[in-house]
Amino acid sequence: MKKLLTSVVLMIAILCASIGSGHAQATRTWVSGVGNDANPCSRTAPCKTFPGAISQTAAGGEIDVLDPGGFGAVTITKSITIAAEGSGEGGILVAGTNGIAVNAGPNDIVILRGLQIDGGPPGSNSLAGVKFNTGAKLTIQNSSIRNFTGGSPNGYGVSFTPSGASSLLISDTVISSNGSGTTGGGIYVAPSGTGSAKVNLVRVLSANNTIGIQATGQTKIMVDQTTVANNSTNGIQVNGTASVLLSNSVVTGNNVGLFKGGNGKIFSFGNNAISGNTTDGTPSSTLPLQ
Repeated sequence: MKKLLTSVVLMIAILCASIGSGHAQATRTWVSGVGNDANPCSRTAPCKTFPGAISQTAAGGEIDVLDPGGFGAVTITKSITIAAEGSGEGGILVAGTNGIAVNAGPNDIVILRGLQIDGGPPGSNSLAGVKFNTGAKLTIQNSSIRNFTGGSPNGYGVSFTPSGASSLLISDTVISSNGSGTTGGGIYVAPSGTGSAKVNLVRVLSANNTIGIQATGQTKIMVDQTTVANNSTNGIQVNGTASVLLSNSVVTGNNVGLFKGGNGKIFSFGNNAISGNTTDGTPSSTLPLQ
């Protein structure tokens, strides 16, 4: 009887070890245009898609792009970095949906670098390039987000609608040709419920959208070294209690450069170029340079 119990215990231990190893996740995985999602997503046996790789990447880990390719829309539910740096296009091409959806935990940090996110040709009605619902922080760097034209309340390059206290950083990124008719646009920040947003936009080009930058709710946005140009309705639009602070930036070629609704405010350091719009608009106040 004792030997039988010992054998049973040993078999259970082996089975548990086998199950554990089968579900092990790596801190760094890779995707390739010629990869296969049946692979372990290692550097020498990369996966084909971001969804395939994210399932094999541990929380806080990183997915790297080895060579150019289209890697598919993905939903992120944990801390992760997705990076395409010096490897050619890390592409996501979609139709009628989001490129990347972030439904992460309240302490999770998501970083996206070097991605080309495309909503497809006219009529694709794609929703958002990056749709952020929950998480602590989102960073988008060195990327291009374009052609998201789904109807209201969609059609945004970046739609940042946190339900908690969250922050957004976008730098060195082009956001263009998003929105349709009078709805949608480049960057949309609108916390839901009791959520709030702190946003930094640095060296961003938001051009040829419906609205360049739109903010409402409990939102504070710092815009630095950024160009908001040739958007068909408003360049920068604030509503509710949202506020935008402009520095070293250009707002030109829009129907209305600065649009303020409700108690929304736009502050300027006075070192901006706000001209060449059909109606320029004026900042709520001009702040002295320190």
